[in-house]
Amino acid sequence: MAESPTLDRTDLRLLTLLQRDGRATNADIAGQVNLSPSACLRRIQRLEATGVIAGYAARVDPKAVGLGLQAFVRVQLEKHDPASVQHFGDGVRGWDEVVACYALTGDMDYLLHVVVQDLEHFSRFLLDRLLNASGVADVNSSFVLRAVKTDAGLPLGYAG
Repeated sequence: MAESPTLDRTDLRLLTLLQRDGRATNADIAGQVNLSPSACLRRIQRLEATGVIAGYAARVDPKAVGLGLQAFVRVQLEKHDPASVQHFGDGVRGWDEVVACYALTGDMDYLLHVVVQDLEHFSRFLLDRLLNASGVADVNSSFVLRAVKTDAGLPLGYAG
């Protein structure tokens, strides 16, 4: 990946608009940032080429596809040597139920965002996968009751 460019206000505005609606047409975006369509397209292509725009994706409603239970699972490892950390990371990357995983500071080592069909599916995931992963010392789960705010994009008003 190339070095990230210096971002000006127009770049940040483009990114904000694309985070809100990645399917907006180039002409619509250009009009909102007061650029010609060709200048707008060049800027977006530069942001893509330098890795500032990491990709595009559709946000799918979990319930609409039968995934009605979400949980946040805090995991503590027994050991923190490079091999143990690598082994755990490799396992997590192979588990479809884990949609995000973050290494943390504090009393727990990882936070997993898990999305499954129901409590039975979560139980199978926990018992058959996570707790069977060698090196897991402790697990603490919290279930999502309702989403108050989901991924709204990065707060680009503070960037720069």
